[in-house]
Amino acid sequence: ANAVAAARAANDMFADVVRRWPKRFAAFAALPLPHIDESLKELDRAIGQLVFIGATITTFPAGRSPADASFMPVYEELNRRGTVLFIHPAGCAIYSPLISEHHMTWMIGAPIEDTVSVLHLIEAGIPLKFPKLKIVNCHLGGALPMVFQRLDNQYVWENPKFPEKPSIAAKRMWYDSVGHGHIPALRAAVETLGADRIVLGSDFPYEAGELYKRAIGYVELAGLKREDAMKILD
Repeated sequence: ANAVAAARAANDMFADVVRRWPKRFAAFAALPLPHIDESLKELDRAIGQLVFIGATITTFPAGRSPADASFMPVYEELNRRGTVLFIHPAGCAIYSPLISEHHMTWMIGAPIEDTVSVLHLIEAGIPLKFPKLKIVNCHLGGALPMVFQRLDNQYVWENPKFPEKPSIAAKRMWYDSVGHGHIPALRAAVETLGADRIVLGSDFPYEAGELYKRAIGYVELAGLKREDAMKILD
């Protein structure tokens, strides 16, 4: 009941913002996961009645993998609607005291969450099974651009459950451009994943003030091809 009430309250606030400034905002629905029936009802209300454009979840809803088998009805419904799922870190430090007890939950814990979440989705074949669902991951995919070739080299013997090459599956999804203004990270993501897989992100309010401006501006300062920069900014 608390999860449903919280999701409805959040979505009602989002809907009010969209009504007030329809040319400036659209909304993703908060879902009361891990409660599946209730999540499907709220998804129907948000997209059907409130005209939201997709849904959002955390990397590890209630401590579960984003590829948890119980979540499949949610993915099926999102895929049926051909909509968007935005996945943001939960701030759980990947449940490692080696991160949380050293106060590194957001410094490194968040991009590690992104990395593991993406690989859980790939391992379960989620992007392959639900081709009409547009999944957007955060923070340039975490460490994904750095380990791209390593994944392809090692998954065959370490985890043959992967239904396809990780590099192929990864390019079935999208990644926001949030790199805290670090140009080498953005360039690595563009060169690894392709500019057509990177969408604009700001990480507001975690990046505010000058950092907020740089979140947009660094795309144009990164020395990318003009057409690649515009793919991200548009």
